[in-house]
Amino acid sequence: MPNTKTGERKLQILQMLATMLEQPKGEKITTAALAARLEVSEAALYRHFASKAQMFEGLIEFIESTVFGLINTIAEQEERGLAQVQQIVVMLLNFAERNPGMTRVMIGDALVNEDDRLQARMNQFIERIELALRQSLRLAATQAQATEEDAAVRANLIVSAVLGHWQRYAKTGFSQKPSQNVAPQIAILLS
Repeated sequence: MPNTKTGERKLQILQMLATMLEQPKGEKITTAALAARLEVSEAALYRHFASKAQMFEGLIEFIESTVFGLINTIAEQEERGLAQVQQIVVMLLNFAERNPGMTRVMIGDALVNEDDRLQARMNQFIERIELALRQSLRLAATQAQATEEDAAVRANLIVSAVLGHWQRYAKTGFSQKPSQNVAPQIAILLS
């Protein structure tokens, strides 16, 4: 990593961490192993991040900014509530498929032996997704596409389905694609 700027080094560290999380076996990642993969000392890692938890926070920030940026774009560009829900679900499944290491963070697998605040932050991430879905379902109710009474229950069910797809993807060593058969499943969830 010689001759790189601090921001570039931080990005390289986060990219390598995400790459290491893509390993289907899901072994615990140590700073020693991460440093070895980057061909630097552990001290070099700690020049950019105060702790491994801070490295995971960097990944979580990437996940949050990407996912909620896309959710906001969907809400701005799509006027129909049910179409928003459908696009959000497809985006969430495709994001996981394109970022297997991040999927392990989103389902909490990669955070098991880490600081509890990281899992709490991912729980909040899931709650925010559910809130976004609930808002789209309430919009659908105003458009006579759904009933407002079941918006919270339906949003929870949809989030549970998305989490199930993410779990299955990670637990099958990233072989069971989350987007497989998604269209008919969304149709059932929204019927």
